[in-house]
Amino acid sequence: MKTRILFILPVFFAIIVLVFIFPAFPVLSISNRKNPSEKIHFENGARGFIISYTHSVNKGRVHDYYRREGKNLILYRTDFVSYGAGMPEIEETPGAVFYQAGETFTMEYERNVGTSFLLSVGVIAEHSITVGNDEFFLKDFFEPKTSLVLKIKRISLIELLYKQRRPN
Repeated sequence: MKTRILFILPVFFAIIVLVFIFPAFPVLSISNRKNPSEKIHFENGARGFIISYTHSVNKGRVHDYYRREGKNLILYRTDFVSYGAGMPEIEETPGAVFYQAGETFTMEYERNVGTSFLLSVGVIAEHSITVGNDEFFLKDFFEPKTSLVLKIKRISLIELLYKQRRPN
């Protein structure tokens, strides 16, 4: 009996340790490109999220919709309120569907942006991220002009619980 306990106890301990350190939880990770320890995670963001900003030319709000497919992020929709310089052109995006509903223009398409992409926190753009029903302004977490890396990654239970700056 004593030998059995001596065997079971280390196995049980090893399983508990693995549960806490094995990266098993997918999250949307946003980190400072120059200082990766400065980061936030969104648990629900691994399914999809919206990046919004004020366009520098037409001053309207733009909403880019992303979803995850495997390890890649797919930009699949852009909503905007004013057409102008820098906005997506339907002729330049094969297979895109363009329509207008009220004052909002929408363009639906499929653009694989890869496993990660960079975004700089704008001074005037008011970059925000919407995850589920919650919108968070990036300037509340990072200094303006900070270059950020957005990606889906798996983190451990310990990191999920303790080592992140929580956006809530």
